[in-house]
Formats: sequence, C-alpha cells, structure tokens
Amino acid sequence: MDYLKRGFGALLLGGLLAGAAQADGVKVGMITTLSGGGAGLGIDVRDGFLLALKMAGDAGAAVEVVIEDDQRKPDVAVQLADKMIQSDQVDVLTGIIWSNLAMAVVPAATAQGKFYLSPNAGPSQLAGAGCHENYFNVAWQNDNLHEAAGAYANDAGFAKSFILAPNYPAGKDALTGYKRFFEGEVVQEVYSKLGQTDYAAEIAQIRASGADSVFFFLPGGMGIAFLKQYAGSGVDLPVVGPAFSFDQGILQAVGEAALGVKNTSQWSKDLDNPANTAFVAAFQAEYGRLPSLYASQGYDTANLLLSAMAKADVDDQDAFRAALKAAEFDSVRGSFAFGPNHHPIQDIYVREVIQEGDVFTNRIVSKAMEGHSDAYAADCSM
Repeated sequence: MDYLKRGFGALLLGGLLAGAAQADGVKVGMITTLSGGGAGLGIDVRDGFLLALKMAGDAGAAVEVVIEDDQRKPDVAVQLADKMIQSDQVDVLTGIIWSNLAMAVVPAATAQGKFYLSPNAGPSQLAGAGCHENYFNVAWQNDNLHEAAGAYANDAGFAKSFILAPNYPAGKDALTGYKRFFEGEVVQEVYSKLGQTDYAAEIAQIRASGADSVFFFLPGGMGIAFLKQYAGSGVDLPVVGPAFSFDQGILQAVGEAALGVKNTSQWSKDLDNPANTAFVAAFQAEYGRLPSLYASQGYDTANLLLSAMAKADVDDQDAFRAALKAAEFDSVRGSFAFGPNHHPIQDIYVREVIQEGDVFTNRIVSKAMEGHSDAYAADCSM
C-alpha cells in the first residue's frame, strides 16, 4: 500500500502542476471508496484512471485530479461533491462505485452543469427517465452483466435458481436483470443487508429451497464472506454470478473455493486486443498486481476523457459533450460505443475462474451477448 500511496502522490502532483500551467486543461473531482470494506474497488478505479493519464504523457498531464474518499457513505459523497463543485470548481466528476451514492450525487452535479463520467455505478434510474445529457456511463448499466448471467444459466440447463443480492439500487437492478433473461423458475429471491458479512441464514435458505443453482451479486467484501461460508457449508449447488463477485481482488481472498465458477463480464485480462495487452502489462509494471474489472473501467474512463479533450474545450459544453459521445478511444474491452442514453453498447463474456501458478484469475470461455445495450434507453427522453 505504501507503493500505491507514493505512486498516487507523484501522479497527483504532476497533474496539479500541469493543470496550473495549461489554461485548456480539465479539472477532475474523483469521489470514490478508499477505506472500509469496499476500498479495493475504489483503489482499483483510481489506479486505472491515474495510469491512463500517466501513459498519455503531456495530454494526461493537462488533467488535474482531486481525489477524496467517500467512505461508502451517501452523505459524505454529497458533501464532497458540493465542495468539489463550489470550492474546487471541477469541470468533471467521476469515481463513484456504489449506486446509492451515485443516486445521491449525480443528478445534482449534472443539474449544475458538470459532466459526470461513471467508471462503475450504473443505476437504472439514470439510464431511463433520469438520464441527463452530461451523464456518461463508461462501465455498464447495472442490469447488464446479470442479464448475461441469466442467459448463461439457460445455456447451462439450470431450471430453478435461488437468487441473492444486497438491498440497495444495484442489488435490485442485479436481480431484475437476471430474471429478465433467465427462463427457468426463481424459487426464492432474497435481499441481504448492504455490507453484510454473515450469510448463515441465507445459506440455510439455499439448502432448503429446492434450487438447482444459485445466482448471487455480492461485490467486494460481501462476496468474499459469502463464498468462503458457502464453500464450507456442504451445499454443492453450482453458482453463477457477475464479475463483481469473482473479480481479481476477491479471488485472491477466496482461493480454491471459486475454481471453476462461471461469471459474466464485459472485460477480461485475456481479451486479445492491443489496448488491453498494453493496459494489463502497464498495470502490472506500475502496481505489482493484475488489474481488475474496476481498474479497466477507471482506465477506460480516463481515456474517454482524454479523447474528448483532444477534440474540444471543456468550457464549450456542446462540443465537449459531442466529443464524449463519439467515444473515439481504444477501449481495453475492444468494441465500445454509447447508446442514445449515454450507456455502453458492448459484448459481454462468460469467464471461468482458474489458477495460474499461485494466482487465481479468470479466462474467457464464451461470449454471452454481442453488442448488448440496456433495457431503459427507451425511457430516456434526451
């Protein structure tokens, strides 16, 4: 962690100096989770974003980044956003991991004329009726990876699923997405407490449910706790989930209990394209670890920003907005475009958890969906 702090400090200082020297630079306020149970997600988004700026040289140096820890608390996130908009006078906001925090911050930020580029949270409310011309989601709409998991469950022959997610906006979107594509029977739908770490009651419900499969969305420390307890429970039903529950940081903590599990993602370290190859190698060299899904999203978000800066001044909002919408950057996930509600149109893959030496990771085994968009664009009047 000391290494990360040193690298972050050097990059931030470079950004601050360059931002002061270049009148046409952009000031970014990054509000993300850097402490507590979800810290790994925010750290990876931050590190991927800063890496892209560093790799961009002079173009990246024109970006000044102010970074704050939201502590996974909506009230803290709102206070930080107010400070960044009113005192720091940022041009662009980014960084939020959790959908309940995004719902507390994004509508007010865009209403004040700020651009918001989401590297993670994609609540359905902001994709549909609550869409805004200054809001761009660079990751996915919350339902997307879960929709792909439902499609995979059909292909795997599962007929009765027990489904589980935390009780917050992304959890509700997750189970909605799975049910949208799963053709079998949902035998039980359970919402656990956000941040919960004891899943004895839920595992007992799974045991008694009569299900032939389990779908769960439990990001960060929640997923680690559940998988360890599930592996030790003696329940041997196959599990499937989105990448958030089987991502790089989670897998090292869970270990062998996750081997062979299938999960869905729009990105994987083994995607064969030049941008991804360069990203994976650079991230390992810079931080001494494999990148995660979250790191890839932070990296793409920074490169989207840089692509817009190359074409327009942020003070010309119409031109800058058009440059963002064009999305003329080399995404690590390959094909990438924005739909009419500024959410991605992209391929989604099925990955399998494997072990490479001492490292647990994922590899792509099939494509679940091609050129997939979201279900809410029709409700966006933008």
